[in-house]
Amino acid sequence: MTTMRNRRWAPLTGFAVLLVALAAFAPAAAAQTAAGDEVTFSRDIAPILQRSCQKCHRPDALAPMSLITYQEVRPWARAIRNRTGLRDQPGVMPPWFIEKDIGIQSFKDDPSLSDAEIRLIAKWVENGAPEGDPADLPPPVEFLGANEWEIGEPDLIVSSPTVEVPGEAPDWWGAIGHVPTGLTEDRYVAALEFKEITESREGPRRDTVGGLFVIHHAVVDVLVPDAEVDDGPRLGGWPAHEVGRNADFFDPAAGKLLKADSTIAFDNVHLHSNGAHTLAHVDMAFKFHPRGYEPTLETRSMAFGNGVDLDIEPMDADQRMEAYFTLPENAKISIYEPHMHAPGVRMCLDAIVGITVQTLNCAGYDHSWVRVYTYADDATPLLPKGTILRLTGYFNNSPSNPNVSDPRNWSGGGNRSVDQMFINLMRGVYLTDEQFQEEMARRRAALGLGPGETVLGCPLCGNVELTETSAGQQQ
Repeated sequence: MTTMRNRRWAPLTGFAVLLVALAAFAPAAAAQTAAGDEVTFSRDIAPILQRSCQKCHRPDALAPMSLITYQEVRPWARAIRNRTGLRDQPGVMPPWFIEKDIGIQSFKDDPSLSDAEIRLIAKWVENGAPEGDPADLPPPVEFLGANEWEIGEPDLIVSSPTVEVPGEAPDWWGAIGHVPTGLTEDRYVAALEFKEITESREGPRRDTVGGLFVIHHAVVDVLVPDAEVDDGPRLGGWPAHEVGRNADFFDPAAGKLLKADSTIAFDNVHLHSNGAHTLAHVDMAFKFHPRGYEPTLETRSMAFGNGVDLDIEPMDADQRMEAYFTLPENAKISIYEPHMHAPGVRMCLDAIVGITVQTLNCAGYDHSWVRVYTYADDATPLLPKGTILRLTGYFNNSPSNPNVSDPRNWSGGGNRSVDQMFINLMRGVYLTDEQFQEEMARRRAALGLGPGETVLGCPLCGNVELTETSAGQQQ
């Protein structure tokens, strides 16, 4: 494993307070109880907490309280009922905001609770939150340690320059420096993961999950010595570090190239104070494909939205804006990632193919939590060239939104948390007509679709034969 470190002090002006927390997910385990049985912690509630809560809610982890034992959970029973009952609204626990009554519902690493599980928790609380028989407890779950990675042992770690953040300071964003990768050969990246590392902390931090961190996000580019690329020497399209973001696994057929002698540019970094004088950096961990691997597809950023014409009026809880993007090629979309700022409360993504309109997903949004939604393999949207994607954002700039510091203010687009963003940081691969037909054939076989049958996210799956010149036209 190669590790690169480079230290640089950041300016001490302009840092912001933005409390963001990591969400946590464990392997699935469904809670069950027979009709009429008493709902107990040991038999019914503990399995739910193991799957959806305990990765963060455990000793020495990210959340402010541990939810492992009955004694730890019992004082929070009503809060757990109230938070889980929010479903897709800001503040819901676990923080998963995909609306369950519309759009695609199959995602990887989905920790959300079913309606039955939400009712089970409510029933348990309403009946006094009994412990039940400790013999009914499931075996404890082993979680990754603080120094372990979701992607496995990294092949390369590149550390950002160190930043110094005072305990109390306004927002700061900008460039903090460039770091060479040290690579001596081209390698294809299979997975990528970020971690903020605290080097030192003086004074009490805020007693929140977000109080653990000072680096809200870091957008990175890769600088290469060979300028013969589409965007000069700068290769973008890499995932960004965001507090709460899970690891990124690229399509197995579309590993992303990291060139020899390349440099990581940390040119767009947003910092915020956490109450304590803090020194920290971000570790960027890469997992490579084996040597000799050659991709057959190319991972592409398909991000789109509106960062220019945003016009968020003061004291208005019901504001709506739209943005559009026409797919230049056939596409398989792997990531849906709404990104807004404090007034943002909801985002929907529609696919328009001819006269057919499909709502792929709607998701609530909470500026205190960053969520990335990775579609399951048999649910990735397969959309033909020329599909119009419509993004609809909903904004609440009123006293009813606790994330807004002062709803009396108008705001437009910008980097600060008090400014606005409205982006879908979508990612996927573009496909040739032949590849598009092959993907749809695999989807039909996986889902058992017959001729003429279609499915949400694949509006042409029922078209068994397509012309050679256009995957978007029925033969």
